[in-house]
Amino acid sequence: MNDVAIIGIGIHPFGRFPKSAIEMGADAIQSALTDAGIQWKDIQFGFGGSYEVSNPDAVTRLVGLTGIPFTNVFNACATAASSIEQTAEAIRSGRYDIGIAVGMDKHPRGAFTDDPAKLGLPGWYAENGQFVTTQFFGIKANRYCLDHGISHQTLAKVAAKNYRNGVHNPNAFRRKAMSEEEILASPMLNYPLTHYMFCSPDEGAAAVIMCRGDLAKRYTNTPVYLRSSAIRTRRYGAYEVHSTWAAVDEDVSPTVYASRAAFEAAGIGPEDVNVVQLQDTDAGAEVIHMAENGFCADGDQEKLVAEGATEIGGRLPVNTDGGLIANGEPIGASGIRQVYELTLQLRGQAGDRQVPGKPKVGYAQVYGAPGTAAASILSL
Repeated sequence: MNDVAIIGIGIHPFGRFPKSAIEMGADAIQSALTDAGIQWKDIQFGFGGSYEVSNPDAVTRLVGLTGIPFTNVFNACATAASSIEQTAEAIRSGRYDIGIAVGMDKHPRGAFTDDPAKLGLPGWYAENGQFVTTQFFGIKANRYCLDHGISHQTLAKVAAKNYRNGVHNPNAFRRKAMSEEEILASPMLNYPLTHYMFCSPDEGAAAVIMCRGDLAKRYTNTPVYLRSSAIRTRRYGAYEVHSTWAAVDEDVSPTVYASRAAFEAAGIGPEDVNVVQLQDTDAGAEVIHMAENGFCADGDQEKLVAEGATEIGGRLPVNTDGGLIANGEPIGASGIRQVYELTLQLRGQAGDRQVPGKPKVGYAQVYGAPGTAAASILSL
C-alpha cells in the first residue's frame, strides 16, 4: 500500500462567528495551503464534509475555480474522518498525487436533533423530544457506568480535564477551566450527564492536505503519515438514536470494529500509541471509547482517570486540545480537527499543550450516530 503523508493543516477557530460555513472553510483551506507552502492550483482533487451545508464544493468559489473533481461527504459525526479516508484512498489508488479534505459547519444553538422527515416520521416526533440525541447519550452512559463501576466523579474529572486543555488551545470554543464541583453542580440534562459534561454544537472549519508519501519531503521536513484509516458500521442491533432499543456492548460497537481494522492495517497495537483523540460528545463517551478502542479494559477508566493517565503529561494523553467538550462540534470539521491536533503533537508544535517525550504515534476516533465509527492512525 502506498504511503500517504500529511503536509498541510489548517483550521478556523471553533465557536460562533458572523460569517458563513463556506467562508470558514475557505479560511481553513488557506491556512492549510500556507502550512504546506503550496497554492490552490497545486491541489488535484478534494473531499468536503458538512451537515448544515448541502454543497461544501461551493468553497471552491472562494479559493479558486480550477475545475478539480470535488466530492461532498456526509456521515454524521464521522463525516470529517470519512472525507480524510476518501482523500487518502484516492491518493493510494495512484490516481492523484495531492489532494485536500475540508470540513465546515454552522450549527444552530442547542442540542443536536435529528430530522424525523428523513425517516418519514411526523414533525411532532422531534418536537416532543424523542429525537434529541442527548437522551440516548445519557442512557448509554448510565448503563455503562452501572455495569462497570464508573462514578459520576470520574465523568466530572474527564470534563474538567478537557476544559483545562482547552485553556491552552487558541482555537477552542470554551477556554475557561471548570472544577469538578462546578461540573457536577451544573443542571442535570440527561442523567447522569450534567450540562457541562456535554459538548456544544457550534461553528468552525478545518482542512488537511495530503500527498503521496514519496513526495512529502518536497513540501515539508516534518511529514506526518496517515498509516491507516477505517470506517465501520454495526453488525447487528438497531440504529441507536432512531429506536427504543440498541445493543451497546463491545460485541456490536462499530467503534470496536473500526479500531481493530485500523490497528491491523497499521501493524501496531494500542500500546504503541502516544497521544489519543477520542469522540467526547459527552464525558461518558470518552470513558466508553477508551475501552472500545482497546486502550484499557471496561471499568479500568476509573483508576486511569484518577491517577492522571489521560492528562497531557500522563502515559495516555487523551484529547489534548480539549476535545469536543472544549472545542464544540461542527460536525463536518471535528474529525479533521482531531488530525490537526495530532499533527501538531507529532511535529512538536502544540505549545503549552505539547505532550512530553516526542510522541511518534497518534490515534483519532469519531463515532457518528446512529452507528458509524471511524479510526485513524498517524505516525512520523
